[in-house]
This record gives sequence, C-alpha cells and structure tokens, in this order.
Amino acid sequence: MAITGRVPLLLLLGLVPVVLRPGLGTVWMWLLVVTLLVLIDLALAPRPATLALTRRPPAAVRLGEPSRSDLLVENTGRRRVAALLRDAWQPTAGATDNRHRLRLSPGDRVVVSTALLPRRRGDLRAAGVTVRCRGPLGLAARLATLDLPGRVRALPAFESRKHLPSRLARLRELDGRAAVRVRGQGTEFDSLREYVRGDDVRSIDWRASARSRSVVVRTWQPERDRRVVLVLDTSRVSAGRVAGVPRLDSAMDAALLLAALAARAGDRVDFLAGDRTVRARLRSAGARDVAARLQDVMADLEPVIAEADWSGLAGAVAGLGRQRALLVLLTPLEPAAIEESLLPVLPALTRHHQVVLASVRDPALTELAETRDTVSDVYAAAAAERGLARRRHTLDLLAALGVAVVDADAEQLPPALADHYLALKAAGRL
Repeated sequence: MAITGRVPLLLLLGLVPVVLRPGLGTVWMWLLVVTLLVLIDLALAPRPATLALTRRPPAAVRLGEPSRSDLLVENTGRRRVAALLRDAWQPTAGATDNRHRLRLSPGDRVVVSTALLPRRRGDLRAAGVTVRCRGPLGLAARLATLDLPGRVRALPAFESRKHLPSRLARLRELDGRAAVRVRGQGTEFDSLREYVRGDDVRSIDWRASARSRSVVVRTWQPERDRRVVLVLDTSRVSAGRVAGVPRLDSAMDAALLLAALAARAGDRVDFLAGDRTVRARLRSAGARDVAARLQDVMADLEPVIAEADWSGLAGAVAGLGRQRALLVLLTPLEPAAIEESLLPVLPALTRHHQVVLASVRDPALTELAETRDTVSDVYAAAAAERGLARRRHTLDLLAALGVAVVDADAEQLPPALADHYLALKAAGRL
C-alpha cells in the first residue's frame, strides 16, 4: 500500500471545518473521513497482478555505448488501470528514465523502454519491476515489486578498432595484395619463374627446369597460418588505473586489436587470462570472428588481488600446443612483480616461442620526475627517478632474455603492439 500527495492536502483541508466548528471531535471526525476515503480508494484500486509483464532481452553492448530494456505491458483485467511502473537495474547498468506512467484500458498493450548506459563490464542485471496502481480518487495505491529477470551483457569497449583499417592496409601490402611480393623470402611456396642473376641457387627447381628450356626457380611468400597466443595478466598489478582507466581494460583493448589483425592475416589466435589460476581460455582455430568471441570471454574478467603465478600460466601456454608462436604477455612492467615471478619462467618460454611483453605505461611517473618547483616536488622527483631507473634495469633484463617490450601509454599501446606485429611479419620473423 502507498498513499499519494493528495492525502496530506486533504488533511490540511480539514483546517476549514476545524475553524468553523472548533473542537477535538471535529478533528477526529475529519481524520476518520480521510481514513475511510483512503481505505475505499485502496479497495477500488486495481491489483498489480492484472498487468502482465514481458521483458525483451537487450542485445550485448560495448562498455560506454547506450542500450535499452523493453517491457511489454498488457492489461489483462476488466478495469482501466492507471499505474506508475519503475524498471529498476543495478547501479552500474546506468538506467535512466526508468519510471513510466501508464493508462491502460482492458486488453491494451504498450511497450515501455528504459535507457541503459553500462559503466562496468559483465552481466548487469535487473533488480525488479515495481508497479503502483492508483485508486479512482488518487489517494491510495496498491504496490507490488515483481521479480522479472533481465540482464544486459557489457563487453569491453574496444576503442582501438579505429586503428584497424590502416593496419589492414599495411597487412595487404605485406601479403602482396597491394604490393609486389619479395622474391626468395618466406617459407611458403608461391610460384615458379625463370632464373635471373642474383637468385639463390638453392631455390632452383631442377625437375621443373628439366621440363623447360630454361632454369626455373621457386618463389616464396611469408608463411601464413601462424599462431599468436595472448596471455592477459589479471593479478593485482592489473587493477591499477592510468588516466582513470584500469590497466586491465587498456590491455584488453590492445589484445582485441591484435587479435582482429592476426585473424585477418590468417593466423590462429589463442587466448589465456589468469593470475593464480587460469580465469579464461579461448581456442579460436583461425576463426574470422575472433575479436567478437574474445570480447565475450573478456567481459567477465576482473582484477584479482593476488600475485600472478607465471609458472602456472606458462604451463597453460604449453597446454595449448608445442608449435612455435608469437607469445604476447599483456602485463604491467612492474619491476618487483616481473623479476620475482616472470623472469624465472622466461627462458623456457623464449626457447619455444617469440615473446613480446606489452605494458601500459603511466605518463604521470615521467611528469613527476620532471617537476622540481618546490622542495616536496624534488623529493617526489627523486622517488620517480628511482622508479624509472628500476624499470630500465628490468627492461635490460628482458632484452637479455630475448623478450621484446612494447611499453606505451594506454591510448598508444594498441596501435604500437599492432605495429610491432606487422614489423615481425615484414621481417619474415612471423
């Protein structure tokens, strides 16, 4: 049960009879009249159960993009219904304009929409639908909250997809669709042609030459159908924020761009995410829609306040297959975490794979080291310089082990990682 704003106004109206006929009996009589009117209005109010509600499930949406939840409301009773409906969602779903006034005659149907703007990845769920049906006098209403399940799946934002067309154009050049193939490079057979001075004699096809009047050589193209393995660190170091965005989300953005590019290149993309344990795993087997599948897998991942077990993650990588691959480790370049956990397992990884470490760099550290206006700024700059020196030492250790490092700001990391992948393609190292 709920009362409306008309009840206090009706009680204030009772001042008129009290002034005309002062006395305690007048006050009690007016209160009794108002109470009776409220009870009668409540008895005449339609029951919320007469409204049949059906939710149309919203489609998955990228984080930060608008969506909506549609409710089909039908009056199954025999009386006209005036109601206020509230479609409640958890706060991170970003529901707005979720209160809807309804006036439905018997048998009428109407669709009401609630705007959603997700602010967190994963499955965001509806909290319930509250219906308040007013009586004919507008004094009281029947109130009920109905459990009507609903969810919207918020996927990673993938803001770096704007860089995909330019990288695909460069990829077409490397594949020879927009430029001439380079003779004699690569490992995959392309075609036969006549020998010219300067060709490697090892590329001569003697059987084809015996059937021809001239010497024939084989031409090659860079090998396709290679493996790219993405390993996403979900440990405590990924929970830090750079420019207000979690490092984990920035690493996801870089992984999505690289996965989409590698899939278009014909490479197979595998994905692992974990910290102490493996949290997610995806075998794409060369699927063209790998980016969409990867977004769905990443949607539920959150940082875990625990250290990463890189020996366990390395074992999970080995479980994906022994074929040589481009192994991309998406983890922050935090010296303590890397030197204690990752460095011991890197020799085994670099022995079987080409390893790249992709890290989100915090520009605030460099700015802090350059600001020396006050005494406190000087102390902060000294601490920042010490941190930068420790990072440079860690970079030297990684380079000595044959690990390439792509360390860039959150916005620049996805294109920088994609460019590194294309550079490896161009050099015939992938």
